[in-house]
Amino acid sequence: MRIKQGFRRAWRGFWRRSRFVNGEPLNWLSLIVIVLVDIFILVNVFSGLSEIGNWPLSPGEAQPCYAPWQDYRQDRESDREIRFLEQQISVDPPPQRAVERLQKSSKGRLGSISPICLTYAKYQDAVNRPINRQRLKQRQEKYSQIQALEATNARIRQEYDSTLLEQLAAQPPEQSINLVEAAQAKATLEANNRQIAALKAEIAALERAILQEADSQAFLKFLEDNAAFAQLEREYQRSQFWYPSLQFLLQILFLLPLIGIALWVHRYHHGLLALMSWHLLVILLIPLVLKIFELLQVGALFEWLSNLILTLFGGLLFLVRYLYILLIPAAGFGLLKGAQAFFLNPQRQAIARVQRQRCVRCSKRLQDQDQYCPYCGYLQWMTCPSCQQLTYRHLPYCRHCGASVISSRRSP
Repeated sequence: MRIKQGFRRAWRGFWRRSRFVNGEPLNWLSLIVIVLVDIFILVNVFSGLSEIGNWPLSPGEAQPCYAPWQDYRQDRESDREIRFLEQQISVDPPPQRAVERLQKSSKGRLGSISPICLTYAKYQDAVNRPINRQRLKQRQEKYSQIQALEATNARIRQEYDSTLLEQLAAQPPEQSINLVEAAQAKATLEANNRQIAALKAEIAALERAILQEADSQAFLKFLEDNAAFAQLEREYQRSQFWYPSLQFLLQILFLLPLIGIALWVHRYHHGLLALMSWHLLVILLIPLVLKIFELLQVGALFEWLSNLILTLFGGLLFLVRYLYILLIPAAGFGLLKGAQAFFLNPQRQAIARVQRQRCVRCSKRLQDQDQYCPYCGYLQWMTCPSCQQLTYRHLPYCRHCGASVISSRRSP
């Protein structure tokens, strides 16, 4: 019952702080202005959180070569070398070298590019030479010629089949709707097939030329370095583990000064300034709570629990959700108990209520001569054990002599 009453008082206090200035409600125009200001602040807070969250380099930015290197190692096709090198060579001249692009992407950011990936980028730049770009252009042109010849062959075969039917039906050639006769079609097909074979041989020669380059061989040899890839993989996994937590820490550091300023203004100022600071405080707490829940889903704690479950129970990763279902309510229960002990503490409540001349139990307004609350009947005073004068209940010291009355405090 006390918890329910406490939440009701907290809810009423929340709305009172949000809509009242010096005990008077805001007019509708002022309320609309406040809401618009709240929306503006909320948008900028989330924009700031996004920007500071993007300040540290993500795993894909700090170790950009991990994904393509891993794909290459997992590829089991016979032509994986030329396909990989083709991906590293741009058809058109790049605006800047790969090493320069990586260094520029990390400028002004928190973190650094992996030295292994910088070495990887140097091999990329060495392979991405004008001669190799020219070879790829020639290769693409020859593939286009092959496609055109194959399309011509397909059309000829279709006409060739219908020509045979016309011959079987003894139809005169001048009445045929096809462009070529059977003999001519066969000769054209054979010529096209020879040209296709020659083009494929030329493509193979261009690919061998790319593969036999000293820079290409050095790059492929570097990709077979198991120790370098293992070190890169450890760096990538470590980045994946800590990146969400680092983002959360930076975003909290972004929010805490704003929350502190809003809390200080609200506590030590009054009137419209207190109202504005209260709205700012509420708005700042919204992303704070969201970020806490986000961290619980993707942060270091989740990763640690996931690894523990995988180690103990194999692939039963869903057990992490069971732990969360048990731990989060338990943590919430602890927070509620702590909040109850803090906000519903009689001494804490009495301090605020005495200052506002209200009943120390029900918080209703009293007159100067009221010893008992006319609303709940609670006696507001007690006798000081030192000076025998009446002093406030639930306050730690006598208002007359300053003696401690904590040991003598009692309920009626």
